[in-house]
Amino acid sequence: MKKVALFVALCIGLYTGLSAKASTVGGDVERGQELAGVCAACHGPNGNSPSDMYPKIAGQHAPYLLKQLLDYQRAAATNGEEGRANAIMQGQVSAYNEQELADLAAYFAAQDPEVGSTTETAVAYAQPLYRGGDDERNIPACTACHGPRGDGMGLAKFPDISGQHASYARQQLEMFRSGERANDPNGMMRDVAAKLTDKDIEMLSSYLEGLY
Repeated sequence: MKKVALFVALCIGLYTGLSAKASTVGGDVERGQELAGVCAACHGPNGNSPSDMYPKIAGQHAPYLLKQLLDYQRAAATNGEEGRANAIMQGQVSAYNEQELADLAAYFAAQDPEVGSTTETAVAYAQPLYRGGDDERNIPACTACHGPRGDGMGLAKFPDISGQHASYARQQLEMFRSGERANDPNGMMRDVAAKLTDKDIEMLSSYLEGLY
């Protein structure tokens, strides 16, 4: 229980620290809409991706979106040694400056996300883990950073994970678990995902798709 409490305290501390360091680049929604045409092929015209291969980004927090876009640029500049490596996204963001990326983030953040659904089986299995964690395995509650409804914390760059495609959420948790994705603050998601079983990840991912 003490480790779970410490994790909550760490989230709060990161929220305070990252909020103070949040990008001062403000985004222009209208300009972002003009730039977003190229994004539609994978994410849909308004960020509600029609394919579960790609994330829903409609309604996502702008600071989180901007961080991810900048992390893709960093990965491109460092051959994947830093940032967030993704061959498709690294190519997509290479030509944009930070202001343009902020405009894109502002546009997608302003869009309405589509509602997803889940199963009773996923709720029964994953809800206790999401809300309360698992003391025996030292797994903290997901609510500590993402909130009871999965809304996240915008200024702290903790994403809104509610309604996300289950397939995409599962992929990201698996990548955090393996260390393939490593752009999480202080390795928090990697630490949590390392303790999750395949069934935990499957059920949590399905649960998130219907969480609101």
